[in-house]
Amino acid sequence: MPHWTPKSSSFPLSEEQVKGLLSRYDTNRDGRLSRDELKRAFRGMGLRFSGWRAGRALRHADANGDHYISEDELSELVKYAHSKWGFRIN
Repeated sequence: MPHWTPKSSSFPLSEEQVKGLLSRYDTNRDGRLSRDELKRAFRGMGLRFSGWRAGRALRHADANGDHYISEDELSELVKYAHSKWGFRIN
């Protein structure tokens, strides 16, 4: 998988593109992202401290408290990533 660093991207991504990037890391295909899957996704995107970031993102975007990011919660995760880590979203 190619190494992608969000802060150095020369073009903005749509919210759907970021969701697509994150969804690729749903390794068990249950339609939700676990903390471990988020950690792998963030590491794959070139973010440092991926475990810490996964925990923070999960606490912020997990609206129903089940310790997973569902498809319904993915938009909130994308907004959080944009505001905290500089994802360029158009």
